[in-house]
Amino acid sequence: MNVRPGLSGVLLAGGGSAGHVSPLLALADCLRRRDPAIRVTALGTRKGLEQRLVPARGYDLRTIPKVAFPRRPSAALVRLPGALKAAVDAAGAAIDETAPDVVVGFGGYVSTPAYLAARKRKIPIVVHEQNARPGLANRLGARMTPFVATTFAVTSLRHATVIGMPLRREIAQLDRVAERAKGLAHFGLDDHRPTLLITGGSLGAQRLNSAFASRVEQLRSHGVQVLHISGLGKEFVPASRGGEPPYVVAGYV
Repeated sequence: MNVRPGLSGVLLAGGGSAGHVSPLLALADCLRRRDPAIRVTALGTRKGLEQRLVPARGYDLRTIPKVAFPRRPSAALVRLPGALKAAVDAAGAAIDETAPDVVVGFGGYVSTPAYLAARKRKIPIVVHEQNARPGLANRLGARMTPFVATTFAVTSLRHATVIGMPLRREIAQLDRVAERAKGLAHFGLDDHRPTLLITGGSLGAQRLNSAFASRVEQLRSHGVQVLHISGLGKEFVPASRGGEPPYVVAGYV
């Protein structure tokens, strides 16, 4: 991303899961490297990973109410207009307070209110979609701006340009050979066994967790050690404690 002359501030909207927060932080770091004076503000929820990760990275975090779009008729659908208005008003207040030159959305619960508040104020919008199948928020956002970026060429969104996934330097420049021993020691894994990494996103994480939690002993019987990233709040204790090879469960890595 090229930072145009005179760009003084950006608002980055994305939260709830690592899939939205990680590319948000990658872009924030890139902007800060190119212009240390730029004001970077993140917009998130009060309960997502952003509550911990964004401040730890040194960025200002503003929060708005979480508004989920019901998939079927329910009481939540009746409450949606009022809940959405409250979230849009909160996003608008964050925009008014931070005065960004552009709003960049990564999808998820906070992006729809951010897009609507930005459009009302005639502030440019940029959309980035991480998934092959775009979510509701970014399908709406893509109708409001010609500046739409995707990770995958197969993603169907208006005005889409494929740029890939923004990655933090710790990942993009990872020296796997140099860091391997430290990583194995950190998780208590053995360098001489085949290793399986299990990780999922959003709703898919729970299905993977359930499937592999029931197969711990089968994996061990074949000499496979496992690092299972379950998602925060979805951790579980493997059925056979202290068994070999190790089956390590971590909420977030």
